[in-house]
Amino acid sequence: MLQSLRVRNLALVEDITVEFQSGLNVITGETGAGKSVIIGALGLLLGERADKNLIRAGADQCLAEAVFQLNDSDAVDAILEEVGLPPCEGRQLLVRRTLLANGTGKNFINDSTTTLQVLKRMGQHLVDMHGPYDHQSLLNTDFQLDILDAFGHLWEARETYEKLYTGLRALQLQRKELEGANEQEVAQQIELLSFQMKEIQDAAPVEGEEESLVKEQVQVANAQRILELAGGIQAALMEGEPSAFNGMAFAQKGLAELTGLIEAAAGWKEEARSITVQIQELAGAVEHTVRNIEGDPARLQWLEDRMALYHRLKRKYGGTAKEILEHGEKTKVRLRDLESRGERLQELDEDVAAALDRVNQAGGKLGKSRRQAAAKLAKTITAELSDLGFPHGAFAVDLQAAEPGPSGLDAIEFTFAPNAGEPVRPLRAIASSGEISRVMLAVKAVLADHDSIPVLVFDEIDANVGGAMGTAIGTKLDTVGRHHQVLCITHLPQVAVFGKTHFAVVKEVVNGRTRTLISCLKKEQRIEEVARMLGGRDLTSVTLKHAKEMLGKNG
Repeated sequence: MLQSLRVRNLALVEDITVEFQSGLNVITGETGAGKSVIIGALGLLLGERADKNLIRAGADQCLAEAVFQLNDSDAVDAILEEVGLPPCEGRQLLVRRTLLANGTGKNFINDSTTTLQVLKRMGQHLVDMHGPYDHQSLLNTDFQLDILDAFGHLWEARETYEKLYTGLRALQLQRKELEGANEQEVAQQIELLSFQMKEIQDAAPVEGEEESLVKEQVQVANAQRILELAGGIQAALMEGEPSAFNGMAFAQKGLAELTGLIEAAAGWKEEARSITVQIQELAGAVEHTVRNIEGDPARLQWLEDRMALYHRLKRKYGGTAKEILEHGEKTKVRLRDLESRGERLQELDEDVAAALDRVNQAGGKLGKSRRQAAAKLAKTITAELSDLGFPHGAFAVDLQAAEPGPSGLDAIEFTFAPNAGEPVRPLRAIASSGEISRVMLAVKAVLADHDSIPVLVFDEIDANVGGAMGTAIGTKLDTVGRHHQVLCITHLPQVAVFGKTHFAVVKEVVNGRTRTLISCLKKEQRIEEVARMLGGRDLTSVTLKHAKEMLGKNG
């Protein structure tokens, strides 16, 4: 669950910290108070794009920071290990993001820097966010297919299919390119590829060689100075008059005599002997290292030419020796294909046919599982919709066979009939956004029982509904909150009263500056907030009584 969220200098927020609880957390407040800033901060932590204009006026940076306490951190730890970050301690995850006024920013996971891509990957295991307009995504057939596969736990089978389909498309593209070129283009490509391959083969790049060339070039170019320095060191250590070695020899003689007079001198003598051995070893190491260093102009020229060759190859074929060699291998394969174009086209025809057969087999298996899951999904969502004001509604999943595509051999369409006696129609044909919002909530409620994402966020999912429908939505959110932590921004008192924890967002003016505050409401404060939602700012005994009754019944 999301334990805490801190937001600083974001929009109207100066500095707030929210301690969320398990179950259903509702967030209320007047329009424009800054409720969505809280959700926006959470979105930043999940890798959403940031705009420097979000930074509070007068501040040089903004910050969002969240602490998650996970029941199971295995999936998160696997990502952290993959990207070289420390795992969670005690299954606790700390995510922090700062945005600077110059448009740059920093991202942290468990106090280690990371990238937005990692934040996004992490977010997929932490939070499922649903904004006020996200229900429109339910009209997208790709999204519908994702829902079906999530419900049926079909991701593994789908991944198998997608890998095979990607391989098929690569073969088809390869064949199209080979077939599409005319004889003149083929001849030109053969000439170019032959030149590239010969250039790389003649150069014979070796991984790691460039680094050793740089080191040797420095030594050869500075050979005279290296030898001068080494000679001076040798003289100071062993060969000069005086030298460190001669000095230590004299010291050892004195210590040998002193040993008979002072007991501690025996240890000093041994230390002196050890230092003398180290001097000899150091001198030997210096002599051995510089022994073969020569300022050979021919060798220096060869090194500089070789380094220039690497620079030229890297500019043309890749930034490293490995990439250059990989380009050479690809060139060799492409050249072989062009030189034996007819035979290669025949081989590709056979490869494409075999790949298409594998795709059809995997797609057929996936499609069979989807049809089994589709019937169950339709039945389950229909039951959920009954609780959301559609007692006679009917939801169905229409699957039709299709040509191989990126996600399978199936064309999908979610259909819905809100009332008894009406035929089911595609969701996109339904004009009421309130109806589509409730369908989306039903979908989320169903999927909540089939995934391990701990936090569900609903930002004004109750827009365009009210009255009894608000109560139905509140009931459903409360049910989902028994298995997941739910954060819900709402304008409806019928929804707010179901919250296990209730936060209110307000604006205040301090020293001429407006800022947003958020507080967790106690019992009496909550009655006043629900009464405000019922009747506006002017609280009356009637609205207070009504609010108290609603909270007593549902709170």
